[in-house]
Amino acid sequence: MLQVTFAEVARVLEGLGSSVPAAEAHGCLVGALCTSPDYPIERWLEEIIPDADLRDDSDDQQPLRLLYADTLGALRGEDMEFEALLPDDDIALATRATGLSQWCQGFLYGFGTGQVDNPAAKREELPGNVNEILNDLTHIGRASVELEGEGNESEEEAYAEVVEYVRVGVQLIHDELIPAAAHRIEMGEEDRESPDPDDDGAPGTLH
Repeated sequence: MLQVTFAEVARVLEGLGSSVPAAEAHGCLVGALCTSPDYPIERWLEEIIPDADLRDDSDDQQPLRLLYADTLGALRGEDMEFEALLPDDDIALATRATGLSQWCQGFLYGFGTGQVDNPAAKREELPGNVNEILNDLTHIGRASVELEGEGNESEEEAYAEVVEYVRVGVQLIHDELIPAAAHRIEMGEEDRESPDPDDDGAPGTLH
């Protein structure tokens, strides 16, 4: 469960001079974590905060650090607690759908940057089910949102189904690509038998 809200992350990013939407920023983090077992928070902050001086302000970054820790713990854990950072349910459906699209765009960007130095995550060598989900995320990220009013019940249900599909699909991608040993990083379970983790990737920049 995330300890910070979408609105809080959005305010922090704006205050730090970032032009990256909150949903896209979180998607970028998750995509990188799905290809790089040791992806550090410093690399993520470089992606989303353009001003190096502002990146050094640890107090202002605290909500982002909490988000990083919660996301890492959820993905690496065994309880399927991962969730995408999206606008709250009381926000207009069109805004939430746009946020979901931005999240998927960020995920694909983060996933792509992690592939650069991680041969195990090269697109042409990925398992078929992973490629299928990536294709679906690409379509969601490109989808345009055309809704009238606040959205009816069927539209709300369709949105909720897509959000759940993204949640489960991303967890599956992570579990397919990050070796079992990487699941134990910072989880205090190194004594369990597991294969060696992949080398971490080197991300680019969103700016």
